[in-house]
Amino acid sequence: MRAVIKRQLETLLVRTVGARVSRRRGRALVLAYHNIVPNGERARGELSLHLPQHAFGEQLDFIRAEFDVVPLHSITRPRPAGACDAVAITFDDAYRGAMTAGVDELARRGLPATVFVAPAFVGGRTFWWDMLASRRGALDDARRIRLLDELRGDQETILARARADDWPVDEELPAHARVATEAELAAAVARGITLGAHSWSHPNLARLGAAELAHQLDAPLPWLGARFGSAVLPWLAYPYGSNSADVRLAAARAGYEGALAIAGGWHRPAEPPRHAIPRLNVSAGLSLDGFVLRAAGVLT
Repeated sequence: MRAVIKRQLETLLVRTVGARVSRRRGRALVLAYHNIVPNGERARGELSLHLPQHAFGEQLDFIRAEFDVVPLHSITRPRPAGACDAVAITFDDAYRGAMTAGVDELARRGLPATVFVAPAFVGGRTFWWDMLASRRGALDDARRIRLLDELRGDQETILARARADDWPVDEELPAHARVATEAELAAAVARGITLGAHSWSHPNLARLGAAELAHQLDAPLPWLGARFGSAVLPWLAYPYGSNSADVRLAAARAGYEGALAIAGGWHRPAEPPRHAIPRLNVSAGLSLDGFVLRAAGVLT
């Protein structure tokens, strides 16, 4: 019932105020997606991360009509006077669904996007949060916090704990919920997608010691560059959005030109530090009206 009321309110807001929101404020917005579920397939895992393909296409149509969709590396540039606000599209985790169905939708509209890759997972691996959330569609918030803090968001440590404590672990997630292969990443690059780093193996960077942090930040770009060349950007998306002053300083020292959080929203290009750029995390549970209101900055 609450979800129905929420959607009705979002529809009313779109009809009354959404159309009057100015799109020419000199602002920038980075959208954060995760997976795209191909038409005809069923979402599995942490459901908030797995957006249906048709819904993704509708969202792309809205932002293409209302904003300037720009490559990520240009999002920090000031907007010309009178220009539409700028939007950049990003994906975390390099899910296979994003690299296939998601790239199909982007290519159909000629839109750029950047995908952040954790190389340790490339080749069909699955993520712990999808494996643990699959039965209910979401992890318990308290358990998630403990796993990110006490176990540092580390895949192998978390799965070892889960099996030792007899937690349900889904080992049979569908292909679209697995990480893309090198060949699938190369196919996406051939269609105009750029790649960035999502650490080496997706831990909570804010919980690592100096040596581990350095490895997680130093290793991804050479690996990506050796395989995908000029399609690789020296940009970082913090795993889980987790960072700290020490992590941001380490990212700058590692040579990243920019680094992205997972929360925030609209900003002016000159406002946030380049290693703490906000994003709007797009949940798969958003209605199109809800997306319109958040992308327009009416709701956060």
